[in-house]
Amino acid sequence: MNEPAKVFVQATFGDSLAEASRSTGQTWTAAGIEVSWNDPEIVVSAIREVSRVALRWEQPLAPEVLVLGDAWERSYGDLQWRHLQPDRLLPWYWLAHDRRTGTTTGMGVDVHPGAFCSWTVDLAGVTLWLDLRNGGGPTRLGGRSLVAAVVRRFEDAGTPWLTLQGAVESMSSRLPARPEPVPVVGANNWYYAYGEGFDEKAVLQDAATVVELADGHPVKPFSVVDDGWNPGGNGSGGPWESGISGIFDDMAGTAAAIKALGARPGLWFRPLLSRESGLWGRQGQNDGFGRALDPSYPEVLDLVRADLQRFRDWGYELVKHDFSTYDVFGRFGPAMGARLTDNGWQLHDTSRTTAEIVLAFYRELRAAAEDVVLIGCNTVGHLAAGLVDIQRTGDDTSGRDWERTRKMGVNSLAFRLPQHNRFFTLDADCVPCTPQTPWALNRQFLDLVARSGSALFVSVDPAARTERTDRELSDGIRLALSGGDAARGGIEPLDWLVNTTPNSWRAGGDEIRYDWSQPWGADPASG
Repeated sequence: MNEPAKVFVQATFGDSLAEASRSTGQTWTAAGIEVSWNDPEIVVSAIREVSRVALRWEQPLAPEVLVLGDAWERSYGDLQWRHLQPDRLLPWYWLAHDRRTGTTTGMGVDVHPGAFCSWTVDLAGVTLWLDLRNGGGPTRLGGRSLVAAVVRRFEDAGTPWLTLQGAVESMSSRLPARPEPVPVVGANNWYYAYGEGFDEKAVLQDAATVVELADGHPVKPFSVVDDGWNPGGNGSGGPWESGISGIFDDMAGTAAAIKALGARPGLWFRPLLSRESGLWGRQGQNDGFGRALDPSYPEVLDLVRADLQRFRDWGYELVKHDFSTYDVFGRFGPAMGARLTDNGWQLHDTSRTTAEIVLAFYRELRAAAEDVVLIGCNTVGHLAAGLVDIQRTGDDTSGRDWERTRKMGVNSLAFRLPQHNRFFTLDADCVPCTPQTPWALNRQFLDLVARSGSALFVSVDPAARTERTDRELSDGIRLALSGGDAARGGIEPLDWLVNTTPNSWRAGGDEIRYDWSQPWGADPASG
């Protein structure tokens, strides 16, 4: 790969970007920061402080190209092929499709980088931005050399879809081979309960429902107890030592009862939030439900390991960990932008970049979970790859507003499906079956997710069950438990170049058209 034409550095975020000068070979220096291009690695070292590095490749693009990127963590209905926009931030990778020639090319970085990596693309070339900060301040590397990123170039593979698949494959080539995938299917109570008003009886009813709908399939479904089981209530933090008194008095007993019904028990928790004061908190981060914990403290990692051990001892076979990106950065993905977080605060260990600290946190979760199935929600996909079994790749669908399911769920599945079974098992989020949402539309989403072979979780409100919904839910669940259309070549969106929620899909050898529209069309107020 060609070396960058120019390199820029920034010691502190308020400084101007300084152009580095070539010192020796393929090494550039400025402001006490050294950047080396060891094709394909970018290595950064600094005696004192470093915040950002930018590397510029001068490679003209045609004005007619359409450009695609990824998202910092979950997507929010915002993934799309778009005309050239020089200020558009493209996390992790970019592809450009030339509509004149039909070719698609791009660049990206390997999973598990030492920096938060993003791209900007313009007519004259591309720039790779390496955010090397610690929280909202500079990192003090102390002279050590950090492999900030491993850069990959993507060549045309015949179609934009095949090129994206090849790109994801190349960025994950250093991960251990994934074991033979086992279908992940189950019940999750969030999209009818929303963390309130449910008890053990309702949880066991969910488990019985998904087992009934699986109808004797040899692959057992999961039944996940989502947010609301712990004493702090909906959205709160730990300690995660017991359930709500009088409602979930025996969490081990609940897990055993789910197993006795024929399902595999799962549990939600928020690992980096605590209702206790005086712990190892993150500077300035308190959202009203508790104090955010700083994962650069060894004591915080000890707490998280103890939580996972407890859940394993209780008998839970799946754990969903949530909110950790928000608890570290104080922002969800759309608000992170190029700054990621507020300026002026830092994590306890200022010698490591935020990317290094988050990656170490994910590794601790993976090691502590052992054979428990891990779902990462609000986790950074490029750092969590290979360290979660399942990744929630889009923001929440909805049991109250169909338009949110179309916007979030369909968009996430369409644009991130190439990550499935390469980075992790993809989870485009739950299919609701509720009185508030139209089953005719939810049923189509169920069919698409089931065919994809990605994770399928359903939220079935007992009040919405009918003979028809049960029959169609059972058909979808059994298809997903059998691996969907993976054996027939998987699925592919056909109109994704021009549609953020594709209607036309190829599934196996068939072309299928879905109609996601409500009678009045999309509701712009539902976002």
